[in-house]
Amino acid sequence: MRSRPYTGLVAVAAVAALTATACTAQNQAQEKPKEKAALFKPGSEISYKKYGRDYPATKVRDVSGPCSYESISRKDYSGQTLKIISHAVPVIGEPTQLHAKQFEDITGGKVEVVNVPFGELHQKILTPLQAGQPAYDVMFYPSLWIGDMAPYLAPVPKTYLDTPGMKDVTKAYMDVATWNGKVVQYPVDGDRHYLKVRTDVLEDPEWQAEYKKATGKDLEIPKTWAEYQQTAAFFSGKDVDGDGKPNYGSAEVTKRDDLTFSAFISRAAPYVKNPDVKGGVFFDVKTMKPLINTPGFVRALDDMVKAKSAWAPGGANFGLGDEIFSFGGGQTLMSYSWDDAFIQAQQPDSRIRNKVQAAPLPGSTEVYNRTTKSWEKKANQAPYFTWGWTSAVAKASRHQQMAFDYLCFFSNEANAALDLTIGRFGVNPYRYAHFDPAFWEEQGWDKNVAESYVLTLSGMEKSPNRVFDLRVPGVNQYMSALANGVAAALAGQSSPQQALDDVAKEWSKITDQIGKDKVQSAYRNVVALEDNS
Repeated sequence: MRSRPYTGLVAVAAVAALTATACTAQNQAQEKPKEKAALFKPGSEISYKKYGRDYPATKVRDVSGPCSYESISRKDYSGQTLKIISHAVPVIGEPTQLHAKQFEDITGGKVEVVNVPFGELHQKILTPLQAGQPAYDVMFYPSLWIGDMAPYLAPVPKTYLDTPGMKDVTKAYMDVATWNGKVVQYPVDGDRHYLKVRTDVLEDPEWQAEYKKATGKDLEIPKTWAEYQQTAAFFSGKDVDGDGKPNYGSAEVTKRDDLTFSAFISRAAPYVKNPDVKGGVFFDVKTMKPLINTPGFVRALDDMVKAKSAWAPGGANFGLGDEIFSFGGGQTLMSYSWDDAFIQAQQPDSRIRNKVQAAPLPGSTEVYNRTTKSWEKKANQAPYFTWGWTSAVAKASRHQQMAFDYLCFFSNEANAALDLTIGRFGVNPYRYAHFDPAFWEEQGWDKNVAESYVLTLSGMEKSPNRVFDLRVPGVNQYMSALANGVAAALAGQSSPQQALDDVAKEWSKITDQIGKDKVQSAYRNVVALEDNS
């Protein structure tokens, strides 16, 4: 009785196999580019000037290799169309568009870029992938979404993993690109949170004397969150520029739907990441009980609520862009999120260019031990590697070679060097070569500014006590719940403890909905990074 269905199944399988073979052959025929004469000579001078007046006149040399202008321009992709989805302009969206136009110009292929606001990006990428109908060949998105995206991504081929640029990617960011032992994300950015300060104010003898008189303490770069708050509060409302306008102490990312969860994690890191306690800071990895409402997180949210007094007008609703231009434009004395505000401050036309310095995130004088359920009196710092933009190629893409060539070109040494110098691009150091202060000095940075920058960033790579983002399926739901809790506390609608208790309840519901085993399995990848195991 089973012979007929079995025979039919074999027939169907045979047809499917033939169809798959035909499709594979068709895909290979579409993907493989023709060869043509190179449009660039080895070591050609590269700049973005021809693509718009808004780009700096900086020039670099094309670096020989498979991703170079010379090599990619030898490939003829005419007749093929690559579809890309990226974040809205400018952050990561603008370089996506720029490099798409360049790729079209030198390969003859067509590249279509769709730019999407942050709040819509996750759904616009994931929904078609889950339906088996990927709308895009290449996707740019926050790397912490890897738990959702990984099943649908094409592993980066060895050809690209063996390129000099890829081999120079730092260990932390190769780890971020890896899922279950396979590199499935193509590194194009390296994001961390760190402290930025205006040294022209902190090193001014008159301000130092006034601060000493008012507080009894020396005016220095803050080493703890308590010092950060005291410094911010002292300067808030004072005219430090002498232009008749008040300045403010601190710019922070506080807008509920615009990455405030990352700002909060920065504040929490030294209170919750105890170097002597393994097993994760967001959940107990053994039980998957949320830790988000434990005393360290509550202390950090209490700090953040108190910090409001030092914010600029509207600072309670600052998005990332607001923070970038508030510090980068000199309005505020300090900030602590991504590189972008620091790079903005160092733009050639910035009035505070070379009057800033980078430093590690503020730490704490005590850290919570969740095992003993007690506070420990000891100095503690915990660098925070906060997602970073990444890119990937859809497993079902019919143009995988073209897609990987585009990403290879996007991140080649010349483009990466130029992109790093444009603050609004959102491309930050992710290769060891980017930690060379000489490169930044060549961009007009003072030596002390360049050294503070590279030493701060490279020091995070060496730290044994680091916090990484939650990288699990459903991460957007977890972070949205956390943002809601932080917003409720900042608005005075809930106490910090109650707000985080509510977040913990919501996290437990999300875990149950997605599946405890599924979330736990993914969370072990995060714990392994944090525990350096």
